[in-house]
Amino acid sequence: MQPRNMSMSGVVDLAAVKAAQEAKTKAEQARAEAARQGDGPGAVSPADLVIDVDEAGFERDVLQRSTEVPVVIDFWAEWCEPCKQLSPVLERLAVEYAGRFLLAKVDVDANQMLMQQFGIQGIPAVFAVVAGQALPLFQGAAGEQQIRQTLDQLVQVAEERFGLTGLAVDPDAESGGGQAEAEAMPAGPYDALLEAAVRALDSGDFGGAVQAYRNVLSDDPGNPEAKLGLAQAELLQRVQGLDPQRVRKDAAEKPADVQAQIVAADLDLVGGHVEDAFGRLIETVGRTAGDDRDTVRLRLLELFEVVGADDPRVAGARRALARALF
Repeated sequence: MQPRNMSMSGVVDLAAVKAAQEAKTKAEQARAEAARQGDGPGAVSPADLVIDVDEAGFERDVLQRSTEVPVVIDFWAEWCEPCKQLSPVLERLAVEYAGRFLLAKVDVDANQMLMQQFGIQGIPAVFAVVAGQALPLFQGAAGEQQIRQTLDQLVQVAEERFGLTGLAVDPDAESGGGQAEAEAMPAGPYDALLEAAVRALDSGDFGGAVQAYRNVLSDDPGNPEAKLGLAQAELLQRVQGLDPQRVRKDAAEKPADVQAQIVAADLDLVGGHVEDAFGRLIETVGRTAGDDRDTVRLRLLELFEVVGADDPRVAGARRALARALF
């Protein structure tokens, strides 16, 4: 899952920053309107943090609630054995995180339309909706550590990008202590620099965003948010001003031209064609050698960083790359 400055779906497009800002604005307007009407969210009990959702109530229970709190959607079915292992973990974590996200459970057998709308090919599948934006989290069984990491990034994105601080939980009920621990944690030392990078992206200043992320990495080379943000900002900077028609024409006419294929792959990814971008570079790896092959391989690894290691398309592309190399 990808923090702060891009869609966590791993699909990057030139309108991503603008869309995030618009979603944040809508969420703020919705909360302000609810407050004026006296309909703002009150304290909830831990039992209210896990809800069953159907097609009829999806807009009210998921889309509208996502302007107040990140909504994690667990697509499951009674016959699904992995679901029986995953769902209890998600339910327990919903209570432990004490209102930082809401868990919505969707029985796919009874809600086929929702399954189709989310493009789900298999279950269990877990999505999030933040300020009206749907974001895939993971599919299939996942370990608790991976789930926690994903949820931590989700609530961070929701708060820092959309201003969603979650729901208040009844202090008289057990909450698991998650919210109190989160509030006790001090802000990180790089928050100002990271926010500067986000503002640069919001304004279309991709060069400024690149520099801001590099400033963080100069002091903290392993900072995961800065590494991810830098990869994304560099991609957007590379494609800025390109003529898509010319790029695709060159790539089609010059299949052996490494640079033509690399530029086309960048454009594929920015347009949301993740599999096309990966496939193009993997094919190029297969028909090149030496420095050319290494150049293509390194660009492909950079694109993996942009999409995110947890994305199943990255896992599949890594296996395909290994076959092409060996």
